[in-house]
Amino acid sequence: MTRPAPLAFVTAQPVGRRFLLLVFGLFLYGLSLRLMLDARVGVAPWEVLHLGVTRHLPLSIGLVSILTGVLIVAFTALRLREPIGPGTVINVLLIGLFLDVLGPLVPDPVALAGRWAQFLLGVALLGLATGTYVAAGLGAGPRDGLILGLSRMTGWDVARVRTGIELAVLALGWALGGLVGWGTLVFALGSGPAMAAGLALYGLTRGQPR
Repeated sequence: MTRPAPLAFVTAQPVGRRFLLLVFGLFLYGLSLRLMLDARVGVAPWEVLHLGVTRHLPLSIGLVSILTGVLIVAFTALRLREPIGPGTVINVLLIGLFLDVLGPLVPDPVALAGRWAQFLLGVALLGLATGTYVAAGLGAGPRDGLILGLSRMTGWDVARVRTGIELAVLALGWALGGLVGWGTLVFALGSGPAMAAGLALYGLTRGQPR
């Protein structure tokens, strides 16, 4: 007999509690990205783009993340006709805010072993964060809407659209001078299993890309 997921009960909580769950999940997401950024061994494709932009504009990475999210939401709402929920707006604002606020608080390891340990912790935490904010059920993140909208418009499956978008984002970020390293490859290989594990804690068999 299959054991129930340990945190499955959370998805049935009232809206107020699920809102707190959403905020907590986004905090964990911002923390996971900050851990990976400060490890300096490579970052996820969207963070490669955000870092690349900061090399050309006097903006923090958190602010770039917020502005990118706003542009994506505007495009998906106006051109792709994807619905925008309260969780979408909160996602745009809080992840970027947490990225900047946590900057002075997250360790900046010198030794290579310490940097990799911090990076892998960030990847694992990203999985828990994803499960937590998806379990709140209050709306997709901005990149979710972009992927789902393009999938509907083109007729391509979600996996194909996501891969195409992330490769394009990675190439653009690299061209702008964003950090690409072995950690970028490790993230590509490890983020999926980490997210699946995080979703499974809440009894969710499928999730959404950020």
